Formats: sequence, structure tokens, C-alpha cells
Amino acid sequence: MKVIVGLGNPGHTYHETRHNVGFRVVQALAARHGAEITHRVVSPVDGRPSAVFGEYQEGAERVRLLMPLTMMNESGEALRTVEAPPRDLLLVCDDVNLPLGTIRLRLQGSAGGHHGLESCLEVLGTEEVPRLRIGVGPEKLPSDLHEFVLSRFHGTERPLIGQSLEQAEQACEVWIKEGIEMAMNRYNRAQESS
Repeated sequence: MKVIVGLGNPGHTYHETRHNVGFRVVQALAARHGAEITHRVVSPVDGRPSAVFGEYQEGAERVRLLMPLTMMNESGEALRTVEAPPRDLLLVCDDVNLPLGTIRLRLQGSAGGHHGLESCLEVLGTEEVPRLRIGVGPEKLPSDLHEFVLSRFHGTERPLIGQSLEQAEQACEVWIKEGIEMAMNRYNRAQESS
């Protein structure tokens, strides 16, 4: 089984904010494959709902699309019941250090200051987890990053983020069918040459 984990904050307040681009990728994949994200996961720690997911079949591979129900900084709670090795997970999140309009896939690495990613890596006990980062950063980072990532995209930014989300969705499909190296070769190089 392959598991794509979209990071974000639950609730209408955070809908379509910069911090929620991971959710948007997972929702787009669900819509494309007719997967209803309605199955609840309960935390083994405190019994609270920690995530919702939907599944679909891609050839011989079962694909789970997972969205944490915790706030971003506790995203790792959603992974406590995932029965897949870290190499079969793909964490999808925003990145303020990447310019708007870019995506980057990595096989492993640190959280780079992203608290949701940090929570996931801590629960999994390893940094060797594939991730797909979607650039939401401006040319000059604002002083209040917390407020910035919880803001929505401006009208002039929407076409660019729409293009990034579409590429991210395609990169997820390549990761499922052909693996992380192929997805990195195809999408990281495409970004570098543009």
C-alpha cells in the first residue's frame, strides 16, 4: 500500500490557506479517482479522531489518501496507525522557502522548520521519508510567518498556485506508479529548467 499524506489544518477557517496546499493535493487526487475521504482513524494515544482517509486501486497497488484532523503541529498523530513503511509514504506540504509556483520532491531530509513535517518525522522515528513540498513563499519572507502561512492566496497568485497543485498531483501519480526517483527526475528537473 502507498500512502499520500496531505498536511494542513482542519476546518473551514483554514480552507485554501497557504498551509493547506497538502490537503488540496489529496482532495484533487480523491476527486480524480473517486475516492471518498470519509473513513476515520482514531488515535491510539487518546482515542480522539486523528485523521480521515479514502482509498483507491492503481493497478495492483492500493493507494490511501490521508488527511490529519489535528492541527498542523500535531500532524504526526495521524501516522501512528499507518501500517506502511516510511518509504511507502509521501508527505505533501507547503514550503515558505520555495518560491510560489515551484514544487520539490525529496527522498529524505530534515523538516526544514516545518512543524507539521517535524511532527510526522518524529512519530515515524526517521527522516528517510519521501516528501513533496509546494512553494508558497514570496520573494521576501514576511516577519510574521505564522500569519503568512494562514493567509489565503491573492488573486494574482492563484493561477501560479493552481499550476503548482496540478504538477504536484501529477508528481504523486508518478510516485505511485514509477517511484520517487522517477518523480524527482521528472518534476525537480522540470522546475530547474523553467
